[in-house]
Order: sequence, then C-alpha cells, then structure tokens
Amino acid sequence: MALFGFGPGAPRLLEQAREAWDREEMEEAAGLAARAGRAAERAGDAGTRGEALALLAAALNELGRSAEALAAADALLAAEPDAADAMTERGFALWELGRLDEARAQLERAVEREPGDSWAHHVLGLVAERAGERKEAERRFRRARKLAPEDFPAPVRLSPDAFDAAVEAALEEIPPRVRAYLANVAIAVEDLPADDDLRGSDPPLSPGILGIFRGAPWGQKGSMDPWSHFPSSIVLYQRNLERFAADRDDLVEQIGVTLVHEVGHFLGLDEEELWERGLG
Repeated sequence: MALFGFGPGAPRLLEQAREAWDREEMEEAAGLAARAGRAAERAGDAGTRGEALALLAAALNELGRSAEALAAADALLAAEPDAADAMTERGFALWELGRLDEARAQLERAVEREPGDSWAHHVLGLVAERAGERKEAERRFRRARKLAPEDFPAPVRLSPDAFDAAVEAALEEIPPRVRAYLANVAIAVEDLPADDDLRGSDPPLSPGILGIFRGAPWGQKGSMDPWSHFPSSIVLYQRNLERFAADRDDLVEQIGVTLVHEVGHFLGLDEEELWERGLG
C-alpha cells in the first residue's frame, strides 16, 4: 500500500525559510514563510505559526511590499499582542507607507517591550527625521548605533559642494549621446523626499528612495501623471544616499547608479527594463 505525503511540515518549511533569509533570497524566504504559517495553522502549532509570520513580515518589508508586511504583522499581533518583533516590523511598514503617527506609536510600544531593539530605535529616528525633529532623530540613530554598530554605522557625510561635485562627475560619466537628451532636464539635490514626491505615485513611494524622476518620459507629454505638466527634473536625495552608502567611495558610486537609474526613467524605461539593462 502506497503512502502519499503532503510535503514538508511547518517546522521544516520554517527552517527552509530561514535558510533562504540567510542567503538573502527574500522572495524565496517570503514564500516559504507563508507556506510554513499556513501549515502551522492547519496543524494547530501556534508557536511555529508566530515565528513564520514574523519572518514573513520581515521578508516582505525587505522586498518593499509594505502593505503585505503590515498584514502579516497584524496577523501575528492578533494572536500575540506582545510580540515585539512584530511591532517593529509593523512600525517599519507604517513608516514606509507614510503613516508616521501610527509608526511612531507602534515603535514606541516596541522599545517599551524590548529596549534593546536597535532596528526599532533606528526606524524611530527615520520617523523623527521625516517629521523635522532633527535632535530626536539623531538621538535615536545614536542609540541604534550603540546597540548594533555593525548594522547601523555612522552615515557618510559630504558637504553640499562636495555632493554636487560628485553628481557633476557622475553626469560626465553618462555617454554623450544619452547626455544630449538631458539638455532640458534639471538635475537637483534635496535632503529628503517631499510628501508630494511620495504620494504622486500609486502606491506611494518609500520615504527611503534615493532619487526620483519628475515629469513625463522623453517624447511623452500630457499623461495623467501630475508631474507631467512641469519641466522634467531628476532629484537625488542626499540624506538617504548618505545613509545607504557603506563609505565615501560607495556613496560616490551610488550617486552615479541612482542618477543613471533616474535617467533611465526619463528615457521611458520601467523598473523591469532598468533591471534588464543593469540600471536597477
């Protein structure tokens, strides 16, 4: 008599999801964590389900799928209201979605529950920075750095003039035949994205974006995009780029990568086409 199994159980799926996370294969980690959660729910294994939902929320946040991450964190908190890791992932998802007041309240609960949660302190810094509370932001960033110096090193800082010079150098690296299309495109540097930058897209863009193209792609005008009726421009966000970079050389490289990425958007390439051309 043949015996037919139903695939690996919830604990094994969770183990595979963690292995995928360690390899930084976030799509795979999210898929396996979701399967582990469903299998654990069917088996009545509340512990494994909770761990799977926590990993799922984290992987979805890494993938930029904030609304889905929020739903996973909500599902875990419904069963385990004191799950600090779920509070942190939920707070981060809310920050990504631009819901700052809710993010702050959730993250403050997380640090009350787990004062040593470096990620919660860091995201509270991001929330404070967007709210214009620079002193509070720096206090939170310092706390996160003290708790986890390897995860949250001090950001690279360039003077405005030095940053502008790096942008100019990156522009010079763009092939002349492409640069010719940019004659009427303003290239600017701002500290952080404005709310209009983020809400002009559906779904809203992450507050952590490194740059943006405003306007209609080359050769296209009159679209429904609210920016299409303004002169085209490319904006790089200095604070986000400085925080993203590992060191000064990396910052200069990321300025160039981001500029080329946004030039790609100006030329009408979507995200998939940018990745195919190595510009993602």
